[in-house]
Amino acid sequence: MDGACDQTAVVAFLENPASYGGEVAAVERIDTHIAHVFLAGKRAYKLKRAVRLPFLDLSTLARREAVCRAELELNRRTAPEMYLGLAWLSARADGGVEFDGPGEVLDWVVVMRRFAQDQLLDHLARQGAFPSTLPARLAEAVAAFHDAAEPAPDGADATEMRRLLAVNAKLFRSFVPEVFSGPAVEVLLARATETLEQLAPRFNARLDQGFVRHGHGDLHLANIHLDGERPVIFDALEFDPRLARADVLYDLAFLLMDLIHHGLAAEASQVLSRYLLLRDDFDALDLIGVYLSLRAQIRAHVSATTAAGAEPARDETLRETARSYLDLAARALHPPGARLIAVGGLSGSGKSTLASVLAPDIGPPPGAVHLRSDEIRKHLFQVLPEAPLPPEAYASDVSARVYGLLRDQARRVLATGRPVIVDAVNDRADARAALAGIAAELAVPFTGFWLTAPDAILATRIEARRGDASDATIEVMRRQREGADIPADWHHLDASSEPEAVAARAKARLV
Repeated sequence: MDGACDQTAVVAFLENPASYGGEVAAVERIDTHIAHVFLAGKRAYKLKRAVRLPFLDLSTLARREAVCRAELELNRRTAPEMYLGLAWLSARADGGVEFDGPGEVLDWVVVMRRFAQDQLLDHLARQGAFPSTLPARLAEAVAAFHDAAEPAPDGADATEMRRLLAVNAKLFRSFVPEVFSGPAVEVLLARATETLEQLAPRFNARLDQGFVRHGHGDLHLANIHLDGERPVIFDALEFDPRLARADVLYDLAFLLMDLIHHGLAAEASQVLSRYLLLRDDFDALDLIGVYLSLRAQIRAHVSATTAAGAEPARDETLRETARSYLDLAARALHPPGARLIAVGGLSGSGKSTLASVLAPDIGPPPGAVHLRSDEIRKHLFQVLPEAPLPPEAYASDVSARVYGLLRDQARRVLATGRPVIVDAVNDRADARAALAGIAAELAVPFTGFWLTAPDAILATRIEARRGDASDATIEVMRRQREGADIPADWHHLDASSEPEAVAARAKARLV
């Protein structure tokens, strides 16, 4: 079966329900450019296609076996319960095919536990069914994976980033003018080249500091499954380790890019902000724009390639998709424009809601980093955002530490040239002055918003909270009202209306 092999008999066997011992009524087949997946009962069987592509050679049995073994090993890092093992397909004496027999090995499959396709995150995104708690869970899953991932001292550096851009450039130009506008491609490539050269020392420094690890390599929404409330990351890039040994932020950038492309820019901002808090990785945000751009560039030319071989009915849709990725790649390279925005107000006034709405629209994708005092406090005590804390966690010395961390993180974000939103009660003049002082020191614009609403509305919102990082009660809000030092020099916004209306008034003050 080595060489340009014929997999017809193996495919026919895997498509036949009788091949699975009488326990399967029907088999569903899913095809990708490098695999056939057969959904049979409670199992899924992934067969590598015998193809030879510019980036991948699966034309021999030995290569397919090696890639199957790599897939099993890599994906058991994040989804051990999903990846059950390997099986081989062997020739029977009568010319048929069987599982794990003594005859000649014809091919290999990865055996997986089957899951509901409608719980893939790309499906949830298309259906508008993305749970509000999912961005935090996603950030936690990716951060934990990156914490445990093996460092790759021979992984991607500035030279590898240049190589990736060169490959992208060649492929983009091959689709001009059929898919892409020549001028749009050249403007993007010129900007990307300039940015890469400016950041070359930073790529190399990240490698030396251990931030280049054997990550996932293909971390988009279709490769994440929701198991109850837990996102399960699977289908890591297995055929070329070089493509997965990269900066952890480059790994994350694929997920951010895909969220934005699916119209979930606010969720992308939430994932980024929580990930940065969990891994304390604020100092590398100068790289996130170019990483996101490179990910979008790859998706752009992959979509263009797919369009070239698609049926006429899908061709133009795929071309439009390719052009939308190209546009996102260009926007991600726009200068971010560092600025500090502070949002304050009593509990229930909608500070976090306003910050979440503003963040994705402040600067180029992925927008501003949203720093929330409630989440910092929970992280300080090493609990999940929605886990309640005891009263002593809100003692004055703890709050002073939280505000100190908030200012430190804001300073670090601004130092990378990106915008930041600081979300806290901010009811003390000294805390507000410290924030304004950071902006003045770094010579970046500063805007403060103070949100107001009647106590009855604040109380209703506090009572309605579920799964939120804030532990504030109505009594806490009333104590805040009694002791608050209301800022006269911040913009006061009536926050009793719908969040979009409040955000529109805030955005008008940021022009």
